[in-house]
Amino acid sequence: MTKTVRFHEIGGPEVLRLEDLESGDPGPGEVRIRVEAIGVNRAEAIFRRGQYIEPVAQFPSRLGAEAAGVIEALGPGVAGFEEGQAVSVVPAFSQNDYGVYAERAIVPATALVPRPDGVDAVSGAAVWMPYLTAYGAMVEVGATRAGDTVVVNAASSSVGLAAIHTANRVGATPIAVTRTRAKRERLLQEGAAAVIVSDEEDVAARVLALTDGRGAEHVFDAVAGSGVVALAGAVAAGGTLVLWGAQSGEPTPYPGFDLGMPALSLRTFTVHEITRDPKRMRRATAFVTSGLRTGAFRPVVDREFPLEEIVRAHEHLESNTHFGKIVVTVAR
Repeated sequence: MTKTVRFHEIGGPEVLRLEDLESGDPGPGEVRIRVEAIGVNRAEAIFRRGQYIEPVAQFPSRLGAEAAGVIEALGPGVAGFEEGQAVSVVPAFSQNDYGVYAERAIVPATALVPRPDGVDAVSGAAVWMPYLTAYGAMVEVGATRAGDTVVVNAASSSVGLAAIHTANRVGATPIAVTRTRAKRERLLQEGAAAVIVSDEEDVAARVLALTDGRGAEHVFDAVAGSGVVALAGAVAAGGTLVLWGAQSGEPTPYPGFDLGMPALSLRTFTVHEITRDPKRMRRATAFVTSGLRTGAFRPVVDREFPLEEIVRAHEHLESNTHFGKIVVTVAR
């Protein structure tokens, strides 16, 4: 038997239950891993609440798409991996099909990345979702270049911090946007060239001032909702506003008409655009691995919770007080 987190109804963190289930054997193209650490992501909370881009297909439902562990068993047809190998699981599948909130989990082999030497389980569970999202939206899709200015909203999230690191690595200038002053100094320490406190400052006006009136070539927003209109005012002519999250839970207006039809592109992005495309995933893995090797990239872990405290971990996520990644650890 293996302890597994499931939920039997849509709702808040309190609907999560830790249950004893059979771990089962991997089928064709699958592997079973002994989970050591789990990366907690906003997408999982939204899925649990029934607000994700895909609805919950059936109850009870599993949860989780990012983890680190050791391969216990290989299913038929799996090549390139071996039992006992340390790996990370990346978000390359639907949570309706698989879930990694468990002591043991079966996942598709296509969702595995070998864990580089020197990367422990907590780091291995915290690094891939943020950096694959940042790389995919900024480099693969957005074509961010040296000399560009990049605005990152919700900058203290794990993806926001990865975006700051990624911008610096490609030679762009990252401007962080955060709601309150509490996280300002830490964002500067993580490499933000400037920090805008949105509760106190006009974001668009400050970005224009920092760019000599030009605006930012790229704005990356994890919040969406009505605030998109204000963020759009910070985009340079011909620039791009990318929505890679929907933390607000509000309807998101198209900002063009409110701003007099400026020459900007509005695009949504999900990490599956990278993780489900083998060519893009190969490039992304090389980019992130090289950043880890040189020290340019590193996961910023806010707090660790044991699996038995999964409800508290989700409560902490939804408090929006964290800085970086929340990780759940699994006792051996």
